Amino acid sequence: MAVTQEPAKRQQRASSFESTLKSAKTTLVFSETLRLALDSFRASKVRFLLTMLGMIIGSASIVLVVTVGLTGRQYAMATLNSIGPNMVEMQYRGGATSGPDNTSTPDYMTKEDEQAVLDQVPGLAFSSPMLEFHAPVAIGGGQSRDVMLLGVSPRYKDVRSLAVLDGRFFDDEDTVEHEKVCVMNEPLAKKIYGSVNAAVGRTLVLNGIPVDVIGVFKLRVDLFGESEISDDTVLLPYPVARYFTGTDTVKEIFFTTKNPEDVPRAADRILDIIRSRHRKTSNYNYMTMTAILDTMSKVADYITYVLTAAAFITLVVSGVGIMNSMLANVTARIREIGIRKALGATAREIRVQFLTEAVFLSLCGGIVGTLLGLAVPLSVNFFTDVHIPMSWISAVVALLTSVLVGVIFGTLPANRAAALDPVETLKYE
Repeated sequence: MAVTQEPAKRQQRASSFESTLKSAKTTLVFSETLRLALDSFRASKVRFLLTMLGMIIGSASIVLVVTVGLTGRQYAMATLNSIGPNMVEMQYRGGATSGPDNTSTPDYMTKEDEQAVLDQVPGLAFSSPMLEFHAPVAIGGGQSRDVMLLGVSPRYKDVRSLAVLDGRFFDDEDTVEHEKVCVMNEPLAKKIYGSVNAAVGRTLVLNGIPVDVIGVFKLRVDLFGESEISDDTVLLPYPVARYFTGTDTVKEIFFTTKNPEDVPRAADRILDIIRSRHRKTSNYNYMTMTAILDTMSKVADYITYVLTAAAFITLVVSGVGIMNSMLANVTARIREIGIRKALGATAREIRVQFLTEAVFLSLCGGIVGTLLGLAVPLSVNFFTDVHIPMSWISAVVALLTSVLVGVIFGTLPANRAAALDPVETLKYE
């Protein structure tokens, strides 16, 4: 039995020794290939550094482009949170109804619609109707100015996240008592009175009725014209605004939910209630900040895609530069290739050597470019109070892309070097 097991043990030891020898040979060949690549780099430092420059720029561009896209998305989210992510703005969009004399009349929403929604939709926090009209107001000294007046409720301040710069916003008591008060937008206050502080306590005359300015406000975030509030806006209590319009119909009603995740459900329910209280031919819709955020995010994504494509073009161009440099390198080292083949180097080893040099050149440029790309947001975050988001995934993508470029554009020079005839290479001068 022992005699039978002895050949099996010897065979096992021989197989293990052969595997170890093969592994050692592979390690030796790989280390020798890296050493030759480094020697080649040292021999032509300037040429290789100039060749790497395109890869450095391309890799840094990928990291920075992704950083710009993430920063844009972060800004969009911060903007949404500042103006109220849980707001639902109901709008009348037209659609005529027939009046008693067969004339077409708009089917605007009413204050009763607002109350019906508050009674039937759970989870709402604030609401405000908006009555809009334009009129000239006397500002003193015999001067007048055309302004936009909005009749709103005290909750409008919370709905729109307005910042009161001086004075106060009108409250429920002002609304119930029909006090002739108003708050003025910051740009208008500066145009008329020169400063925010000078506006509070002044009196505007609207259709012969004095209205006291009790506060100055501003939007917390510039919405770039995507708001009903313009530079020349004055806010009045809703009951006071009705004095000047003679109607209680409104084109817009604002609602806010207690939780932002309830916005889609609440918006659909509000729309159903409004439609059920009006003619079928009337057209109503709603707008939420979530929709605006989605649009801003898509724009940021498109910009990121375009800039990333430009960065990849830079990498392709740099890859062509690497290929040209490696082809010149093969030509300059023909005799070296011939000597290595004469000493027993196989075509596979020659191919691996030059492919390794191309990948090494490309990867070095990718590493330097990635570090430079990451250095920009890191420096801003470290030395300033501004926080710029970073994506480590973009760094990994940049490095993998640089390796891929080295493999793709290094294959042709490596194959050409491997295909050289050893006899002809030894004759080359």
